[in-house]
Amino acid sequence: MEAYLGIDVGSVTVKFAVIDASDELIANLYLPAAGQPVAIVQQGLGQIGRLLPQNTTVKGVTTTGSARYLAGALVGADLVKNEITCQAVAAVHYRPDVRTVIEIGGQDSKLILIRDGMVMDFAMNTVCAAGTGSFLDHQAGRLHLSIEEFSRRSLLGKDKIHISGRCTVFAESDMIHKQQMGHNIDDIIYGLCRTLVRNYLSDVASGKDIQSPIIFQGGVAFNEGIIRALRDELKTEIIVPPHHEVMGAIGAALLAHEAVAQKPDVSRFRGFDICDAVYDTSSFECRSCTSACEITRISQKGEVVAAWGGQCDIWETVASVKKGKQ
Repeated sequence: MEAYLGIDVGSVTVKFAVIDASDELIANLYLPAAGQPVAIVQQGLGQIGRLLPQNTTVKGVTTTGSARYLAGALVGADLVKNEITCQAVAAVHYRPDVRTVIEIGGQDSKLILIRDGMVMDFAMNTVCAAGTGSFLDHQAGRLHLSIEEFSRRSLLGKDKIHISGRCTVFAESDMIHKQQMGHNIDDIIYGLCRTLVRNYLSDVASGKDIQSPIIFQGGVAFNEGIIRALRDELKTEIIVPPHHEVMGAIGAALLAHEAVAQKPDVSRFRGFDICDAVYDTSSFECRSCTSACEITRISQKGEVVAAWGGQCDIWETVASVKKGKQ
């Protein structure tokens, strides 16, 4: 059976998706990055490989996400694509008439405007994390709740308590003030969900022409309170697709299939066995310019496999590593 693999390596999670020749999802995986992208990519490859039939042949691989070049070098990717493209491709595949994609992850968030199946505009969050999943994780921890319990109780909130603050610190201060005033904890939880949505709309979505159908993707779409708050703020239906948490990986797999269909070739995929490979990690200061970026480098048996960490992409592929000046 032929298959196509997509890997989305983000700052908080690593996602894997495998589709067949009919573009049907046959396996997927969602793992915490735990600050160890190399180890988690290896671990995930081993796990996803065991989920597939023994006669499966991977015909193409695409990596995406913030560590896409690193992952691409490790696994032998045929394509390396940005997150906007992969999220949009997956959304259009699921819902061809989609016009707006809201994607909220652990530390970043995106808005993609699609017209006639094509990306017309997009935006991503700035350095502030107040419109991302980390905001909810922080507040749930402050309330001594798991994120699952936080999500469940957000649906029980009735009064629309306004929690001010465009950042995590100010929101937490106002949340404590509301607790001291005696407000119901479920109302406060839903108020925090509304705060995240307001921050997202005023930052990422500011000035954008949001139109229905709207698809909500990313790990934060697990949170029912955020879905409710988006519906309240936008006054329209919010569609959450199946496997919303791995849509970036699904889009990457779809792009791998498309590339092979246009130009059949032998995939550069290094196989699922790299889960057992041993890599050495080191770092050095790049002297190519005055920025003096700290570069992390991964080697196997003395050969550089991948490097990343600079403000430019000079060290992000094996070819550029060999050409660069240390």
